[in-house]
Amino acid sequence: MIAIERYWENPEQLHVNREAPRAYYIPYGDTASAKRRKRGQSPFYRTLNGNWKFQYRESVQGVEERFWEDGADVSGWDDLLVPSCWQTNGYDQMHYTNVAYPIPVDPPYVPDRNPAGLYVREFQLGAEWDGKEQYAVFEGVNSCFYLWVNGEFVGYSQGSRVPAEFRITPHVRPGLNRMAVMVLKWCDGTYIEDQDLWRYSGIFRDVYLLARDKAHIRDVFNRQSFAEGFSRATLSVEIETTGSVRATAELRDAGGSLIAAAETDISGQGAMSLNVEAPRLWTAETPYLYELTLRSGEETLLFPVGFKTVTTDGGVFRINGQAVKLKGVNRHDSHPTLGQTIPVAHMIEDLQLMKRHNVNTVRTSHYPNDPRFLELCNEYGFYVVDEADLECHGIGMAEDWKEGSFHRLSNDPAWKAAFVERASRMVERDKNQPCVVMWSMGNESGYGHNHIAMAEWTRGRDRSRPVHYEGATVGYKGNEDTSSLDVESRMYASLQEMERYGQDPAQVKPVFLCEYSHAMGNGPGDLQDYWDVIYRYPNLMGGCVWEWCDHGILRTAANGQSYFAYGGDFGDKPNDGNFCIDGLVSPDRKPHTGLLELKKVIAPVRFEAEDAARGRVKVTNLHDFIGLSHFALHWKLERDGELLRQGWYDALEAGPQATQVIELPCAWNEQTDGACDLTLSCRLNADTAWAEAGYEITFEQFRLGDASASSGGAGTVGAAAGNGGAAVRLGAAAVQAEESGGVLKLSGLDFSHTFDLRQGVFTGISKNGVQLLAEALRFQIWRAPTDNDRGIRSAWEQEGFQRAEMKVYDAAWERQTDGTVAITVRFSLGGYIRTPILQGEARWTLDATGAIRLRADIQVKESATHLPRFGLELAMPAGSESVEYLGYGPHESYIDKRRSVRRGKYRTTVDGMFESYVMPQENGSRYGTEWAAVTNALGMGLRLEAPDSFSFQASHYTAHDLTAAAHTHELKPRKETIVNADYRMGGIGSNSCGPELLPQYRFDEKAFTFELTVRPVFAEDE
Repeated sequence: MIAIERYWENPEQLHVNREAPRAYYIPYGDTASAKRRKRGQSPFYRTLNGNWKFQYRESVQGVEERFWEDGADVSGWDDLLVPSCWQTNGYDQMHYTNVAYPIPVDPPYVPDRNPAGLYVREFQLGAEWDGKEQYAVFEGVNSCFYLWVNGEFVGYSQGSRVPAEFRITPHVRPGLNRMAVMVLKWCDGTYIEDQDLWRYSGIFRDVYLLARDKAHIRDVFNRQSFAEGFSRATLSVEIETTGSVRATAELRDAGGSLIAAAETDISGQGAMSLNVEAPRLWTAETPYLYELTLRSGEETLLFPVGFKTVTTDGGVFRINGQAVKLKGVNRHDSHPTLGQTIPVAHMIEDLQLMKRHNVNTVRTSHYPNDPRFLELCNEYGFYVVDEADLECHGIGMAEDWKEGSFHRLSNDPAWKAAFVERASRMVERDKNQPCVVMWSMGNESGYGHNHIAMAEWTRGRDRSRPVHYEGATVGYKGNEDTSSLDVESRMYASLQEMERYGQDPAQVKPVFLCEYSHAMGNGPGDLQDYWDVIYRYPNLMGGCVWEWCDHGILRTAANGQSYFAYGGDFGDKPNDGNFCIDGLVSPDRKPHTGLLELKKVIAPVRFEAEDAARGRVKVTNLHDFIGLSHFALHWKLERDGELLRQGWYDALEAGPQATQVIELPCAWNEQTDGACDLTLSCRLNADTAWAEAGYEITFEQFRLGDASASSGGAGTVGAAAGNGGAAVRLGAAAVQAEESGGVLKLSGLDFSHTFDLRQGVFTGISKNGVQLLAEALRFQIWRAPTDNDRGIRSAWEQEGFQRAEMKVYDAAWERQTDGTVAITVRFSLGGYIRTPILQGEARWTLDATGAIRLRADIQVKESATHLPRFGLELAMPAGSESVEYLGYGPHESYIDKRRSVRRGKYRTTVDGMFESYVMPQENGSRYGTEWAAVTNALGMGLRLEAPDSFSFQASHYTAHDLTAAAHTHELKPRKETIVNADYRMGGIGSNSCGPELLPQYRFDEKAFTFELTVRPVFAEDE
């Protein structure tokens, strides 16, 4: 092995020759180019991004050659694009793990077989940089690295996700230069970078050179103070220099007008004050930015200035004195092909999607993001909880969570400097970013003296922002002293816990749900419940859903299909499977329905009926700082999905946190219109940076009148159903019935059905000779478990829900006096080993139109846990692709996940009902369906109706197909269409990591009755 110091196993040796951390900026030659923020246009910036010569070594111990020397031949090495992650380029091992360390837990030691990446890059320096101080900046390298320039050792750094800057002036020369870097996969810092993510390595963020004046501004801290009532702001510009400079400061407003200016000589430390009368304040709703220009020598530095205050006095989180709710998400750096290397365009895509879905807060879980991400947050308007690159979750697991194990590193004095540096490098880099409203001392790392030291250092450096750390939560404290923390923080707290906190007058800090409502797979299903409580209490400041995106890795299967891989798909051990697939959007940023639900629940406008029948609606503005003048309201009146009238209302004017009552000219008349739906759509009335005029922010829907008094808007068949499904067409005769060998053949004018008395169900349904069933009907209680079912799945499987079969005790039929035929079946559903899950009596009644009415009276055994579902499953023939239904749409909905859908008549396809989750699971159900029809292209099919609404689903996969598949490419669509009409479908919740499904959403009825009509239809019948 080459003779280099083993800095990577010494927690007290965090760097060698690295510059002290400073505020983020790029020096430019003039103000105009600084305003454009195009780094490459600065004469003092030189990118080192691009192709580097690269060699991957399985162990640093195998690196024996002095590859950094000028004469070292690397021409035969690979080319690797920088920035990038090794693993996404085919080197080393793709590896996902959440808590468990991927190495033996023996801090500060790491395996001797420590993979290394060797990088070499040549670059030219022109004469224009002669006489300048020259620096190399690495914005992100995982996990530690050694740097050489022209054969000379420059320095060492660890701390993966904050910049490392080195002065290289003594080592460079005019003309050709050579830079060499050795990156190690693991170091002692790995123990405090145990975040829930793919374990990437390499130079994954930008690398560049800076040329600086010999005496230049090194660091800037823009501190703010205000006169009472924000009548005046004072910007104190604290400056650190490398020598004696003449510094000029100019503060301009967003329109470019000069507001204040100052000039002074500074040598080492100095400050200038700039006063602003009646400043415009920065918030996420009003992201107004001033521009501070600092000039010294040939350099121009530009800083955004957003005047604001952040306080927690009285246990309430306030921005500029106004109580604010943080409506946030947790966001990892994650790209489906680039890993943790995130292009600026991808950052913009994320932020635009968030704005379009009413998100106002980002927690940078669990490390500082690229500084350009924060600049974008300044401009788009987001509150940022900036989190230190610190997590040692697995330290407790390594010792089976024995008492004190989780706090081992956080209480170890040898690690104090490493902990504090994780905070200081973040704070110094981001202290001037207006969007940062709270500092976070990391994540899931126990709690001890080292955390207290971090928090105290942070508060000593920046008193303008609160300090947060969830690890100090009551329940697993390592130290009872939380005085250095400004908020209480919780993960996945139950609603009961939040209620207790909100009601407790002794609580003097606001509580922040840094993680809640786990969005994994088909979920979350408890958002409205959380926000009902959050809005109720001033000391509940909101929180961040876990999490923003699925961390899937794009791959191509052997069958040519693309899919997203997760833990274990690369042979990685240990791994946490698909636990990285837990976001509101897919890896390629397609919103899941959970994001649509979040958008509705946290919408900035609320509508309530004052007298909706007369168009009187109460509008509440939930914005904290702006009115509603940027919105227009579109209204429409529909009867069972058919449009009657519509119009616009553009006089929304309620101020922040205020209400107004509006009157819409909807002119509804129950006698002529019948039962109707009044839908209000709140839309942007002008283009923004993130959406065009007309984009819908939120909606509300009101039911007018009694549905039972409807004027027949459901159509002819719907009206017949209202007569018990027994309407007889002209010329229809009694049902013909003939039993042979246990099979009952039933026929009429244009239908022929078959009922197998031994199976207890219909095995054939046809109309005009067209067979509308591909298989026998069946009762179904199983659903493909969602990720949020993982807590209850074992109980379901132990009870045999997934293997339940029907046992027929007896079946009998009879002709009735009205010409119908009734079949009564006593049955049970159960699986081997266990006693029957449920028993019931099904009464099937067939009328002369061919309609089949089912009444099932069910008794569930007392010991059974709550059911996934109960309903009727029908397999329809190939070609049954068209779907129409009256109910809630246009996307999937469940009893606890339905705020984002609205009542209407929807036309779609079987594939259009499918929601694709990276790991297949229950999806696509429509809660509150009143009737549904599934037909072929000619309109031939089955119509389902019920006296009470039901959950409806049509798919090319059975529940067992979805259960068996681990990835989307493993699904093989059936030609048949599988239709489910459920009396009830259990709720979704967020129990993949959060609390158990709330009782009101569990399907735990022990006795119930399900009624459904199955009617063969042709298009002309409608």
